[in-house]
Amino acid sequence: MLTTTMTGNAYDVALENFDTAADAMSLDNDVREMIKYPERILTVTVPVRMDDGHIHRFEGYRVQHSMVRGPAKGGIRFHPQVTLDEVKALATWMTWKCAVVNIPFGGAKGGITCDPKHMSQDELQRMTRRYTSAILPLIGPERDIPAPDVYTNSQTMAWIMDTYSMTKGYPIPGVVTGKPISLGGSLGRNEATGRGVFYTIQSACEHLHMQLAGATVVVQGFGNAGSITAQLLHEAGAKVIAVSDSTGCVYNKNGLDIPELIHMKALVGHVEGFPESEPITPSQLLALKCDILVPAALENTVHAENAAMLGAKIVAEAANGPLTPAADRILESKGVFVIPDILCNAGGVTVSYFEWVQDEQHLFWEAQDVYNRLERVMKTSFRDVLKIHQERKVPMRIAANILGIGRVAEAVQLRSIYP
Repeated sequence: MLTTTMTGNAYDVALENFDTAADAMSLDNDVREMIKYPERILTVTVPVRMDDGHIHRFEGYRVQHSMVRGPAKGGIRFHPQVTLDEVKALATWMTWKCAVVNIPFGGAKGGITCDPKHMSQDELQRMTRRYTSAILPLIGPERDIPAPDVYTNSQTMAWIMDTYSMTKGYPIPGVVTGKPISLGGSLGRNEATGRGVFYTIQSACEHLHMQLAGATVVVQGFGNAGSITAQLLHEAGAKVIAVSDSTGCVYNKNGLDIPELIHMKALVGHVEGFPESEPITPSQLLALKCDILVPAALENTVHAENAAMLGAKIVAEAANGPLTPAADRILESKGVFVIPDILCNAGGVTVSYFEWVQDEQHLFWEAQDVYNRLERVMKTSFRDVLKIHQERKVPMRIAANILGIGRVAEAVQLRSIYP
C-alpha cells in the first residue's frame, strides 16, 4: 500500500483514544476494566499447500473485543502488514463503531499475514478454508459474524460460508456478511462503506454551510471505499482532483473523470498513468489545497510529521485509524473538521447488519430500501455525535467515542458481571 510512513502502534492509538474519551465522560474505573480490553484473542497457524506442492505456514488471528451488546462483528483482512496488535485495534474500533450507529453487535476483527497479490485463486481458497476451520469454534450467526476487509471480498465470504456450512451439515448464510447475492448477500452491501462516507460528508457540508457541488476532493486510497466515495461525490457535482492507490497518485486540478478512472483500474489494476492526469507523490497529495480529504488507505497515514501540511477543510476517515492522536491535535488547532472513522465508515457494518437481518428473516429488501435505511442511520448518528461535539465542546472523535463507549458502558452496567 503506497502511503506516507506509518508511525506508532494502532492498538496504542485505540487505547489512547479510549482513555481520552473515558476521561472526558468520567467513566467509572470498574466499567473501564470491563470494556477496554478484548474478551478473546485467538492466534492460529494456517498451513497451506501452495501450487508448486510445498507447504507454507501463514499466521492468522481472530479477536473478539466485545459481545456485550450482541454478536461480535468485524471483517477479515489479508495483508502482509497484518499483526495481532493491528487486529486488536480494529476489533476495538468495531465495538465503538457498532455502538455509534446503534446496531446490536459488538466488535471483532480477523486477519492473515500474507501477500494475496502473489497468490493464486486456488491458494487463496485453500488458505481461507484452512483459516475458517481454525477459527470455527469462535464464529457463528449468533456468536461472531465475519465480513470482507482489505484484500478480501464476496468470494472470500462464500468460501467461509461454505466451509462453516459443510462442517455443520446444512447451509448457514448468516455466518458471514458481504456474501454474493446468490448466497444470501444484500443488495447495496458492496458500496455500503462508500455510501456511508458520502452521507456523513453531506451532513458535514450542511453543518459547515459548504456547498458539496463544486467542492474539491482528494481521495487517498482507491479501493472499494475510496472509489465508491469518489464516484458518489463526482455524481453530486464535487470535483475530485487527486486520488492514490498502491501504485501511485494522479492529479488534475480541473477534476478527474472518476467513472473512467474506476473503469481503468478494473481493467489494469492501478490508477498510475491515467490519461489527462499528472503524477504526484503521496506527500504532495496530502498537501493539496482542497475542501475534502478522504483518507481511505491504512492506519496511521496522517501523523505528527505530516499533519501540518494537510490542505483540507474536512477530513472524512473512510479508512480505520488513518489519523494518529498527534495528528488529531494538529488538525484541531488548524480548525479542520474531522469526521472520525467510527462514524464515517460505519456504513459497511450497518449494511452488514441489514444483510444479517435479511438472512435471519429469509426476507430480502430492494436496493433502494437498503440505501434509505443506511442514509437514515448515518445521518442520525452524525447528528448524535455532532450534538455531543457542540454541547461538550470536544473534538468530533472524542464525541463519537463518548457516544459509542457510553452505550457499551450502559449495556455492561445493566448486565453486571457473572458470576
